Amino acid sequence: MKVPVIDNGGQWTHREWRVLRDLGAETRIVANSTPFAELDADGIVLSGGALSLEGTAAPLGVVGEWIDRVTVPVLAICVGHQFLGRHFGGRVVRAESPEFGSVDLTVDRPDHPLFATLPPHLRVWASHSDQVVAPPPGWAVLAHSSACPVEAMAHPERALWGVQFHPEVEHTEGGREIFRNFLAACRR
Repeated sequence: MKVPVIDNGGQWTHREWRVLRDLGAETRIVANSTPFAELDADGIVLSGGALSLEGTAAPLGVVGEWIDRVTVPVLAICVGHQFLGRHFGGRVVRAESPEFGSVDLTVDRPDHPLFATLPPHLRVWASHSDQVVAPPPGWAVLAHSSACPVEAMAHPERALWGVQFHPEVEHTEGGREIFRNFLAACRR
C-alpha cells in the first residue's frame, strides 16, 4: 500500500513517515509542489506546517489543484487540516487560546472509522496558533477540545479527514491507532 506524506514544512513530517513505515505502508516524503499524477498513491497524508492560513488565500503547494477530485483517502494534519477547512468553505482563524503541548480531546463521533477503536477521551499533542472554528458545510465534527471546536472533521461522502492535533507524536494517546484506522480505509 502506497501512502506518501505531502511535506508542508512541518516539524514532525518525518514522524508521520516513520509511523506509516512502521505500520507497513510503502511511504515517502514528497514536496507539496508534487503533481497528483506523480504521487501513485492508495492514500495521502497532508503533513502539518508552520504556514499560517488565517485570513489569507495562501496555497498549500499544488494541493488545491487536485484535492477536489482525489479518490483515495486523505488524512490531513495540523495545517493540512486547516487547509481542508478553508478550501472546502470552513472558517480558519487565529486561536484565542493557541494549543501547544498536551490537550484533552473529546471524541464526538466514536462511530467514525478514524476513532471507532478509541476511547471517548484522549490526551493528544498539539502545536498550533490557527484553527478551524467552523467546518465546511456538511462536514462532521469528529472531536473537539476546550480551546478548539474542530479538533477533527470529516467530509460527508469522501474519505477526507482532518485532525488539528498530531497523531504521529508519541505523547498522543491512540495516535498509532488513528494511523491504523486511516490505513484500513486506504485498503478498501
